[in-house]
Amino acid sequence: MGPVLAAGHVNCDVIVRVDRLPEPDAESAIRSFDRSCGGSAANVAVSLSRLSVPAGIVGSVGTDEAGTRAAATLEREGVSTAGLREAPEGPTAVKHVLVDDRGEVALLGTDGVNEAIEPGDVDPERVRRAGHVHLTSQRPATAARIARVASEAGVGVSFDPGRRVGERTYDGVFAHVDTVFATAREAESLPEDGDYALVVTDGADGAELRTAEGRRHHPGFAVDTVDTTGAGDAFAAGFLAATLEGACEKRALAYGNACGAMATTSEGAQTGPDRARLERFLDARN
Repeated sequence: MGPVLAAGHVNCDVIVRVDRLPEPDAESAIRSFDRSCGGSAANVAVSLSRLSVPAGIVGSVGTDEAGTRAAATLEREGVSTAGLREAPEGPTAVKHVLVDDRGEVALLGTDGVNEAIEPGDVDPERVRRAGHVHLTSQRPATAARIARVASEAGVGVSFDPGRRVGERTYDGVFAHVDTVFATAREAESLPEDGDYALVVTDGADGAELRTAEGRRHHPGFAVDTVDTTGAGDAFAAGFLAATLEGACEKRALAYGNACGAMATTSEGAQTGPDRARLERFLDARN
């Protein structure tokens, strides 16, 4: 089977730890700063690679130091960067991630060139050779092009539209996907007549898989949360890794919830576990 292609955003993150998330006319205390790499597509690709699933990226970064660092991080994690475009027309996207003492997050960001990939830039042969395609937030037309090529080639397609799902038109994507990942809030903005499996994540309350045959819920795992950044991406990677290996729905949800929970116990967006840590975590809770 070919690699899983994760298509979408590749960012540089500035992690700002605060005592509480800011409110209007109030002041929050900064505890620390840190820099790391992020972006939903990059996060999923890294998590998959750690789970011993071959992964590649389709996305864009600038020719600046941040872009070089993001590409180097992906390569160091074993992710193929053959589909990562260096876009000279602007800077690498930077997200400022505010994390409070409970691990909850808020984001401030500039898009930079993380959506420089246009439909005409998509390499259809790379998509056709993939074992699976996972789409994250990006230009709707580009996502639709990738989804259509993959679907016509018999390649499975999953999609996590992200926080801006209600602001963008992804009809051309939803027509070709097999699985959609969304938070409970994001799910409210999804098409009501979608012909796909829907995985709804709900933080500490676990996740629910909704299909035409019914619903299956997994309660998740209790952990000491430090930072929820990237937890949804780690969940998606765990769910996909299990599904691609032929696991049942219950096992796939458990894998996803375990990866998401473990990712929250460390700071940063790319803190999903490797396969050995994941198996030890699950064995200890069986």
